[in-house]
Amino acid sequence: MNDTPAQRLKALREAMREQAIDAWLLPSSDPHISEYLPAHWQGRQWLSGFTGSVGTLLVSADFAGLWVDSRYFVQAEQELAGSGITMMKVVQGQQVVAPVEWLAAQHDEPLTLGFDAAVVPLAAVRRFSELLGERVTLATDSDLLDVVWHHRPALPTAPVAAHDTALADGDRSDKLAALRRAMSEQSADAHLISSLDDIAWLFNLRGSDVGYNPVFLAHALIEPDSARLFIDRRKVAPELETLLQTDGVTLDDYAAVGDALAALPAPRRLLLDPARVTLALTRRLPEGITLIENIQPTSLAKACKPEAAIAHVREAMKRDGAALCRFLCRFEAALANGETLTELTVDEWLTAEREKGERFVSRSFSTIAGFNDNGALPHYQASRDAHATIQGNGLLLIDSGGQYEDGTTDITRMVPVGRLDDAQRRDCTLVLKGLIALSRSRFPEGIEAPRLDAIARAPLWQAGLDYGHGTGHGVGYYLNVHEGPQVISNGAAPAPRNAMRAGMITSIEPGQYRPGQWGVRIENLVANRTLAAHPGFLEFETLTLCPIDTRCLEPALLNAEEIDWLDAYHARVRETLAPQLDGETREWLEARTRPLLSV
Repeated sequence: MNDTPAQRLKALREAMREQAIDAWLLPSSDPHISEYLPAHWQGRQWLSGFTGSVGTLLVSADFAGLWVDSRYFVQAEQELAGSGITMMKVVQGQQVVAPVEWLAAQHDEPLTLGFDAAVVPLAAVRRFSELLGERVTLATDSDLLDVVWHHRPALPTAPVAAHDTALADGDRSDKLAALRRAMSEQSADAHLISSLDDIAWLFNLRGSDVGYNPVFLAHALIEPDSARLFIDRRKVAPELETLLQTDGVTLDDYAAVGDALAALPAPRRLLLDPARVTLALTRRLPEGITLIENIQPTSLAKACKPEAAIAHVREAMKRDGAALCRFLCRFEAALANGETLTELTVDEWLTAEREKGERFVSRSFSTIAGFNDNGALPHYQASRDAHATIQGNGLLLIDSGGQYEDGTTDITRMVPVGRLDDAQRRDCTLVLKGLIALSRSRFPEGIEAPRLDAIARAPLWQAGLDYGHGTGHGVGYYLNVHEGPQVISNGAAPAPRNAMRAGMITSIEPGQYRPGQWGVRIENLVANRTLAAHPGFLEFETLTLCPIDTRCLEPALLNAEEIDWLDAYHARVRETLAPQLDGETREWLEARTRPLLSV
């Protein structure tokens, strides 16, 4: 039985020896290069015991290392203890390449590196070859997890549904027509899409194959006169299949995508994104197929929400904000009454309030509720076996979100428990200054999103502080809570593909983390809006509606413009949410949104 990471590593090494593999690479990935994975592809977690969402495992005969970024340093050190796996620190966004760089530096002799070609993108494999050279042989034909993971979960079979036409951000036929125009502009005869959020968006479909993200396992092959969706056909009801056929969409078996690529007649020009399509699929292409490698047109089209979609998101934010207010009012009252509350209570009560709202589908990610030292772990997860009771004095960090049929939310707020000291209030205020600085900024349309990261960090840098994660990620429209192509992060390379455009929704979430003490993060979602007074420039519209607890702040550290911004934000929150609240919750809202200097 392979019941522990150590036993599973032993079984993996035996399988490696049998297949003459010197080192095995296991990323956090699937055939769609997803961030969040169905259980079938959570092999890195199963093998290592590390439960973070991102990390890459490299195993050889005498070494096993897990590469993680700063969000997971403390968590990985705790979860890998006794496993025989060493935590390896890496810059955010380099988890897949860093182990191969390490391998190249450690070994001069010829060796064989194995990995499953079905879960590694073409771009990454090319980088591997550059780093390793001819002395390293790549063994990519088998998935060793199938050998050692005896009770590997099956692929999900949840049904697929159409996104309500009254809420969808465009007609399916219009989206397909726009995609074909983009293909024509690049002289492409066909286009392969494997990324799940792009497929769900393009076909106006939603599913539940991946936790918290309303997507489904599928590939798509688009040609000028056809659109083929490769999916487990049991997931699609006959009436939905008929509806898809009306728009020229035909269904094929999920596993048939490779055969379809192999049958493409030459000469054909196939458009694909080498960062979003796996090596296994591209190896099925016949000779005579020319690759056009570029960002998927759907990625940018999906990110630039039309005005109607932004209007729907505003309505979702009202319901989400009201749910948060009801939760916070109840939670604070329970604390004051001396009730026993834990980090698990936060998720239970907050989810219950969201479920009361119209069009709520699910959480958009696992709620992060970290009290004091647990808040210093950016992606902390409380569990039944390990969680904190919220009592005494300190800071409670709550990062949560909801999936609604008319929008996706993601918000982080700080809750003071008992008395805060000067250092805690200082950290909260500096983080808020960073959020305000970026929220108030104006910038040229088309600027690469990573270049905006420093604006939020500047107030913290002035105090000699920094944080190890990015400042903001794109957010989908009733889709993935993490969406590209834009990302506001100093760990991402500025490039045309991550340029800021009107209609994009992005998070702003600076932070400050003190291991063993507390963590601070404050997060709003914002939309890129055209600046009427200055053509060619954009500004942010803050979409999130929920008070920022002023009891966590040191007002003396805020300048007049920052106080004006906070007071204006709270006035808008109060005006927008008050009609949805009553009784004690409305009184709570009035108290939490008073002008800062009157508190």
